[in-house]
Amino acid sequence: MLYTLARPFLFALDPETAHDLTLSTLHNLGGWMPGCAREQGTPVEVMGIRFPNAIGLAAGLDKNGDAIDGLSAFGFGFIEIGTVTPRPQPGNPKPRMFRIPAKQAIINRLGFNNHGVDNLVARVKSSKYKGVLGINIGKNLDTPIERAVDDYLICFDKVYAHASYVTINISSPNTKNLRQLQGESELDDLLSQLKARQTQLADQHGRYVPMTLKIAPDMDDAQITNIADALRRHRIDGVIATNTTTGREGVEGQPHASEAGGLSGAPVREKSNRVIAALAQRLAGELPIIGVGGITEGAHAAEKIKAGASLVQLYTGFIYGGPQLVGSCVKAAAQAT
Repeated sequence: MLYTLARPFLFALDPETAHDLTLSTLHNLGGWMPGCAREQGTPVEVMGIRFPNAIGLAAGLDKNGDAIDGLSAFGFGFIEIGTVTPRPQPGNPKPRMFRIPAKQAIINRLGFNNHGVDNLVARVKSSKYKGVLGINIGKNLDTPIERAVDDYLICFDKVYAHASYVTINISSPNTKNLRQLQGESELDDLLSQLKARQTQLADQHGRYVPMTLKIAPDMDDAQITNIADALRRHRIDGVIATNTTTGREGVEGQPHASEAGGLSGAPVREKSNRVIAALAQRLAGELPIIGVGGITEGAHAAEKIKAGASLVQLYTGFIYGGPQLVGSCVKAAAQAT
């Protein structure tokens, strides 16, 4: 009800202004969110973690962990924050976020704007949230791609003790050359070093924290096969499919469709589903898939479960549909399993 009333006001604002205002409000309200449905759903166990339900919030909405407590009131089974980088960075020049309401889509070229990993850790420590928390990590813009692993290792070290799982983001289209890390040799080197560090950190902390890899939807079958082989070879705990797309199928001719950046929302749903299904076939259950991309109704969450995902995440659909989308997805996902 509150979101229905607030949505026209928020959508009259610049998208990034509306985003920042919403996060500030959620931060101030904390876990006190009147009128929010706390949909519990059916618990699922994935990566050795018990999730209260299969529906999570994708990374990107709360990059700095500013509104964890407020977001937890919406009934998500888990929350993923970030992407965070070792050092603070402003991201790309504004404007850098564009709505396409007719297609329930958003284009963004934010560029990993965040306050740095130390700030995020402080936010997590001050949060009252005790649920499943994923932390999504990336590299700074000015770090050469050949030294990208250094940034991931710095972040991994700092967030490990505070995360339920850690996501390695190599698929944002808004950091120059980042998707190059999805190449076969680059990915092998990255995952090899991260897996070794995960083993060291597990011994150091006496606790094993799963690691997932977030990949792009813009891959052909050979690339998907290479990714699946690398995930198995390095014993990665899970894969998140998918990030935003650089394609513009489904928004042709719409205002802002020609803006640079990653496209999310309804138009990416089929691309995401294709990658999920292809991964499911190649992985054959060896590691779980978290499906994300284009979910605007409960049936779309069920599609991803049926395609092979064990968990599902929302972002753009949540912005357009509001909190009620969470409850409908929780119910649909439970029925699809």
